[in-house]
Amino acid sequence: MSPSSPLRVGVLAFPGCFASEVYGVPDLLAMASHVSAANGTPRPGYEISVVSPRLRVIASGGSSLDVRAVRPVDVLIVPGFEPPPAGGLDAALAALAPETAVIRAQAASGTAVVSICVGAYLLAEAGLLAGRRATTSWLYADRFARRYTDVRLLRESLFVTDRGVTTTAAFSAMYDFALQLIRQHDGPGVARSTARIALVDDARSTQAPYVEPALVPTAGGDFSLGVKRRLDRDIAARYDLSGLAREFHVSTRTLLRRFGDEAGESPLTYLHKARVRRARHLLETTDRTVAAIAAEVGYRDAGTFGGIFTRHTGQRPREYRARFRRRHDRRGGVGPA
Repeated sequence: MSPSSPLRVGVLAFPGCFASEVYGVPDLLAMASHVSAANGTPRPGYEISVVSPRLRVIASGGSSLDVRAVRPVDVLIVPGFEPPPAGGLDAALAALAPETAVIRAQAASGTAVVSICVGAYLLAEAGLLAGRRATTSWLYADRFARRYTDVRLLRESLFVTDRGVTTTAAFSAMYDFALQLIRQHDGPGVARSTARIALVDDARSTQAPYVEPALVPTAGGDFSLGVKRRLDRDIAARYDLSGLAREFHVSTRTLLRRFGDEAGESPLTYLHKARVRRARHLLETTDRTVAAIAAEVGYRDAGTFGGIFTRHTGQRPREYRARFRRRHDRRGGVGPA
């Protein structure tokens, strides 16, 4: 691409794709072009096209998309879709074989390929993610990791670029990617102003604080689920591996092996996650001090708790509270008073 030419951005539309993810990045790029022009330093801008190997595309919610034939682009964006239950995923992906072929061909020609949310499934099906680092929506991360074992999944990342292939987390992470593209194409000042105009957070670094553990499918068999219930029941108790093993009538070595095989982590790792989950709830809904919350979930030292909490959420406890505190005020709903 010539420096004086617009950046050619193609969005690959397909049946059932999220329409908002088809237009989200292009809309933010259009804003950036206006900001750049208003600043008196217009850049070549962006040439946007919605492309498909099909003549007609019906997106999620029944929206009909106006599409053009696939053409050479500099960046190809693959939106997400709603994954069917596990039993239907193979058939759903097989039905998108024409799109998978387009992704594979575009990547082979040197096009930078980007997936939004679970669009990562299509990139993986096209063979683009094997041996690469990637991310996807936290809600489907476990399912994705089990299906594509050759992908190094970075579950907490908002977006990951590895050798010309970019994957993003769920929905709004498309804006994190778009702002990065704007920074590279138009400069940090334009990206910052565009974020302000669109009310988009341009300072996020991880999706970890947004994970809702109750919505994540529980991994494990009967043995590990029993251990998890025991740890959840006495979440603040001192971690005693030997005592835990005695309760389940196994050796400590057997407990660690069976739990690890079923749950994919150690009991202590699970306990830390459970404690952080409880602490998040208390930070969101109570006025208790961080030290009091630390003690309530099983940490005698608030500093130790703070380190573990930050490692799991990407934010310090007070930062998390400031962002996610549920304020019980008297404001009404969205309708007329």
